[in-house]
Amino acid sequence: MKRMIMMLLVSAAMCAPAIAASVTNKDGDVQVLIVVEGGSRMEVALEPGATETICPSGCFVTLPNGDRIALNGGENVEIEGGSASVK
Repeated sequence: MKRMIMMLLVSAAMCAPAIAASVTNKDGDVQVLIVVEGGSRMEVALEPGATETICPSGCFVTLPNGDRIALNGGENVEIEGGSASVK
């Protein structure tokens, strides 16, 4: 019985969605973000009006205006005028 309960708990934990940050581009131009997560660096291009999910385990994001922000996951970020507001 204990084994069955443990298997159920492990299965539930593996199916739980990861909490990630959501970034929306409210500008009329494509915005390119530089995302550094776990030592890996990548560029994310956001089309106007697009939303992208990033940073499931936390990261640093460099915005088009050069600002750098830290995200833990779960934040909603809106880019407007090249700068971001975190909600």
